[in-house]
Amino acid sequence: MNVVRKEDIYTIEDIHALPDGERAELIDGQIYYLAAPTRTHQRILLSLSRKIADYIDSQNGNCEVDIAPFAVYLNEDDYNYVEPDISVICDQSKLDEKGCHGAPDWIIEIVSPGSRSMDYYKKLFKYRTAGVREYWVVDSEKNRIIVYNFEHDDMQEYSFGDDIPVGIYEGFSIRVS
Repeated sequence: MNVVRKEDIYTIEDIHALPDGERAELIDGQIYYLAAPTRTHQRILLSLSRKIADYIDSQNGNCEVDIAPFAVYLNEDDYNYVEPDISVICDQSKLDEKGCHGAPDWIIEIVSPGSRSMDYYKKLFKYRTAGVREYWVVDSEKNRIIVYNFEHDDMQEYSFGDDIPVGIYEGFSIRVS
């Protein structure tokens, strides 16, 4: 007789119980620990978030830009908690002091060596099914940005230096360099 061991299933409570300074994400009840970002990662994060925030401000927009570590409770359950590098949230009712409850409109993940499969596969599926409208994967090692526009069921690949149109804002594009 084979005995099947049930995998441990974790909840958001387990994430909140982590020691100070330890960061992790929770996807479908599985914990994924986060490594410290590189300097290149942080430079891209700052540049992109600044460009997005400046655009929103120039349009007197009501969307908010939040950068990691920022809590996103993707689904209305206890088994999914992520900290996207950049989250753009246009529905202010999703926001409170704890973070975002529900899918942000736009998420950008900047690939790190340890996050490659998470950003390209696991999070892609999770963000799409949660209702994120647009998802960018920025990969400095490959000098490319993959843009998923879930509203139009479209995927485009760009290189660093290209003008990349932002799907949720008509007439706005960003150059990643």
